[in-house]
Amino acid sequence: MVSQADSNLPWPRVSVVVPTLNEARNLPYVFSRLPADVHEVIVVDGHSVDDTIAVARQLRPDVRVVQQTRRGKGNALACGFAAATGDVIAMVDADGSADPSEIPKFVHVLLSGADFAKGTRFAAGGGSSDITQLRRLGNRLLAAVVNLCRGTCYSDLCYGFNVFWKKYVPVLGLDITSPPSRRGDGRLWGDGFEIETLIHMRVAEEGLRVAEVPSFEHPRIHGVSNLDAFSDGLRVLTTILVERRGAHCRHRSRRRALGVRTVPVLARGLIYMETAFERMLYVLHPIEHDRPLHTGQDHRLSGHAPHHRPQFPPVGAIVGHWISSRAKTPADLIDKSSIDQATTGC
Repeated sequence: MVSQADSNLPWPRVSVVVPTLNEARNLPYVFSRLPADVHEVIVVDGHSVDDTIAVARQLRPDVRVVQQTRRGKGNALACGFAAATGDVIAMVDADGSADPSEIPKFVHVLLSGADFAKGTRFAAGGGSSDITQLRRLGNRLLAAVVNLCRGTCYSDLCYGFNVFWKKYVPVLGLDITSPPSRRGDGRLWGDGFEIETLIHMRVAEEGLRVAEVPSFEHPRIHGVSNLDAFSDGLRVLTTILVERRGAHCRHRSRRRALGVRTVPVLARGLIYMETAFERMLYVLHPIEHDRPLHTGQDHRLSGHAPHHRPQFPPVGAIVGHWISSRAKTPADLIDKSSIDQATTGC
């Protein structure tokens, strides 16, 4: 295991933030892989009903336990970021999918000049024995859209293993003090699995120096993942659209404040973005409903009637309908009022 002793560079204090929800059986492995010289380990618990907190304290008596203020992985991470006292923050999942022994590799990248060390499964030296073909396809399309919007070169958008300088926490604009929403499941904007995408887009907007670090993703050790390829894919899609709109509004407001005239221009890239999303939805929609995906086989050879590709409405309408259809259910994924807050000033 690599540690501070293996490097001649001045080593920063590393705060490891681990969001947990009923992860008692996974923590022994995760904690055993932590470098020996981390500054602190912060377990942010989402009101687990198992022995997660007791196990964490038994494994590491110096662990800091923080209760998150709302629900969701995003809120847990935000609470951990606020509690961190180190120079560097490492985001580590509690399910054993990421190997904490890779943390020094990320820190070396920061010491080499990066502001944000972003884990990737899709660069040379990285990989995954857990990701499905469907999730891989969705990740690739969504990363391509973000790269188009932000001019970035991300190869992996939804991987949760990242390490960055704590001084950039304010750049992320994460809220931990607002009360839970009275609508849906109580989560606010950024509280869910969209947190990685939100962070990457805001880091890019601020122009921070991002370096991708190859990392290997392992299957969850115990328990069942709460990820859903279709629902969470659309949640990420919504995050991209809303964050892009918010960034555009902030940019326009700054230009107005400087007295610079803003002229609307046609963004050809948005047309490509919408097309990519439409194709992704075309792939995911039949899978969600357990229907076979038509491959476009020539009907003249198969003897069947030709299959007509469904015409989707614009992606904005799709997302709006998707949010509205879930706004009054316990599985409400994004509170519409929190989206309005994210784009205030438009």
